[in-house]
Formats: sequence, structure tokens, C-alpha cells
Amino acid sequence: MGGEHAEVVRLLWGPHPKPARGPRPTLDLDRIARAGIEIADSEGLADVSMQRVAAQLGVTKMALYRYVPGKAELVALMVDAAIGAYPAAKARRGGWREELEAWARQLLTVFRRHSWVLDATVGPRITGPGELSWLEHAVSALDGTGLSGAERMDAAVLLVGHVRGITQQARAAGLAGNPEAQLGAILGDLMQAHGERFPALTEALASAAQSDGQDQAWDFGLQRILDGLAALIDQRAR
Repeated sequence: MGGEHAEVVRLLWGPHPKPARGPRPTLDLDRIARAGIEIADSEGLADVSMQRVAAQLGVTKMALYRYVPGKAELVALMVDAAIGAYPAAKARRGGWREELEAWARQLLTVFRRHSWVLDATVGPRITGPGELSWLEHAVSALDGTGLSGAERMDAAVLLVGHVRGITQQARAAGLAGNPEAQLGAILGDLMQAHGERFPALTEALASAAQSDGQDQAWDFGLQRILDGLAALIDQRAR
């Protein structure tokens, strides 16, 4: 792949030949990526720069440029290192539904740990081998279900969207609490004054006040997506 993405492809996918002559390299791409991740985790993606990463590593910015040509390439390395390879060390347990449910929960853990990844993974871009291993696992979990390749891809993308949406809501709520509780409090105040105009919403809010908030919203959405896939798979089997 050439053009503007060629360097990102090389850094993410290799090869990474060692210089035949000159000073011995003191850094490697993984160490550079981890330094950027540490900054992004504690301060946010906007505070990541070549200068900050170089200082974190104890080298000059010019020394860092020997390995990574700019921030765009640095962020691409950080994303793939932060997401990492899908942790599929154990054999499958259960069918496709159990597999995808476990997959989604593991991805939620990753996004919660590195919420800045949401900002760095918007729009078309070059993805690395670690990130693609997640997509590979989700698509392969649906092998033998009768779904087409396009449908299996769409299912994986839909699950990623659900995980991203929940993580974005949690990040917007900050440390003060979960977003569903905050929204419920706001709507609850409005319903106290105008509830007679919105009886269904008033009843739903009263029920939601007794739920587990964000965790219930996460699980409800996940199960409904899996229910939809189950219905589609059953339809294909007829």
C-alpha cells in the first residue's frame, strides 16, 4: 500500500529491518507506543506529542524521529498496542452467542481502560494486526451460522458500536457517576412538573430508578443485539 499511508503500514505491519551500520538503536516501537499510551491514559490524547513522548523516554525529539516520523504514526502505534491482540488463549466455551458476549465484554474492558482510543479510531484508517485480531475473532465466531460474510462483518461492527457508545457515555459522565443516573435525574425533575403529558416516560423512569443503571443498559443492549442475530440465524436455517 503506497501513498500517504505507506509509513503507517510499515510501522504497524513491518518489516522493521535493523540498520546495518551506525549507532545501535536505543528504542523500539513497542516502548515508544507504551510511552504515548501512558501519557494518553493519564492526561488524554490531546496531550500526546512527539516532544512529550521523547521526554518520557529520556531522548531528544530528533532521536524519536529516527523511529516514528510524526504524531499520526505514533497514535496508530499507540492504538494497536493499547487494544492489543484478542486474548483468545483458551478454547471456545459454548456457541457463537457465548463467544460474542465474552468478546464484547473484553472489548468494553479495553475501552474503559484506554478511553482515548475512542477519539483515535474515528473514520477510515489503517488498522494494525492487534486490532484486526479482534475483528477476526468476532467474524469467525459466527462461522457455520449460515450468515454471509457481509452479515458477519456487520454483526461485529454493530457490537463494536454498542461498546463504543456505552464507553462514550461513561466518559461523558466523568467520575461523578454513570450517565443513565444523571440523565434519569434530569428527566425525573422534568417529569415532576410535566409528567401528565408524558405518562409512558414517567412510568419508564420510575422503573429505571430501581435498576442498576449503566450496567443494565449495557447488558440490555448487548442481549438485544445477540437476540437479533439469533433470529436471523434461525431464519437462515429454515
